[in-house]
Amino acid sequence: MRIRMAMVVVVVVVVGFLKTSTTAKLYKVGGGQGWNQNVNYTQWSANQDFYVGEWLIFNFDKRYYNVLEVNKTSFDSCNDQVFITNITRGGRDVFELKEARPYYFLSSGGYCYHGLKLALVVQEQPPPAPALAPALNASPNSLTFRPQISILSLIVVSVALMTNYIQL
Repeated sequence: MRIRMAMVVVVVVVVGFLKTSTTAKLYKVGGGQGWNQNVNYTQWSANQDFYVGEWLIFNFDKRYYNVLEVNKTSFDSCNDQVFITNITRGGRDVFELKEARPYYFLSSGGYCYHGLKLALVVQEQPPPAPALAPALNASPNSLTFRPQISILSLIVVSVALMTNYIQL
């Protein structure tokens, strides 16, 4: 029973670690204010760390606003004539940050001049945390794992133990 409980704890920790380390974040641009005029997007983006594989969601009234990805020159001058991508679809539009680089967005129709623009820098994903080293004086009843044991093996064994497929 103690081994079964230990295996369950290990699986929960491993799956929890995998979930937190591989789950991409979804950022609601502008927080509660969404994609609107007179929002300080410089301040909003300065409080975030953006990584490759994460997503932005732009919530806005599509009757008035849109979202264009532009280059830095167009961003600085609020030029909506030359854009990279029009990501506007329905007012709740998502955009994946696919590579580490600066990104620039604005809304056309003069709204850019009222602050409806966003610049952010996307970084590579940080390396995963190093694995915990086993205790040097591990007791015979403690669980130690060697690198050859895959996470999938741990999950399969734990599920088998939890469903009483394997009796200990």
